[in-house]
Amino acid sequence: MAKLIHTMIRVLDLDKSLAFYRDVLDLTPSHTLDFPDFALVYLRNEEDDAEIELTYNKGRTEAYTHGTGYGHLAVVVEDLDAKHAAVTAKGYAPPPIKEFKRGDELLARFFFVQDPDGYKIEVLQRHGHYR
Repeated sequence: MAKLIHTMIRVLDLDKSLAFYRDVLDLTPSHTLDFPDFALVYLRNEEDDAEIELTYNKGRTEAYTHGTGYGHLAVVVEDLDAKHAAVTAKGYAPPPIKEFKRGDELLARFFFVQDPDGYKIEVLQRHGHYR
């Protein structure tokens, strides 16, 4: 059986990315591999074993493109309203919370926020399928 351990994204400004993931998702470095041309920084929190690997290519000045295939990362939180307020207070300006319904049935409440490199993060209220 396979176990998801990390997903990797490339970042242009490592310090900005570290601040964003700490501020928004409470993720902090668990392991760092530093090489002359690049660094790999693995982020995690106490909630999960899976990590986000930030790949920082030293000396790069051009922003990365996401192509047509990238969608988003998703996380769940206990209190979506409080998380939205906290993310807003830290200056990340997420759009308003949305509801996803099938008829009158609430399937999900969520908002999106973008990291410094434009990667979308979906923040969902812990509910139903989203646990």
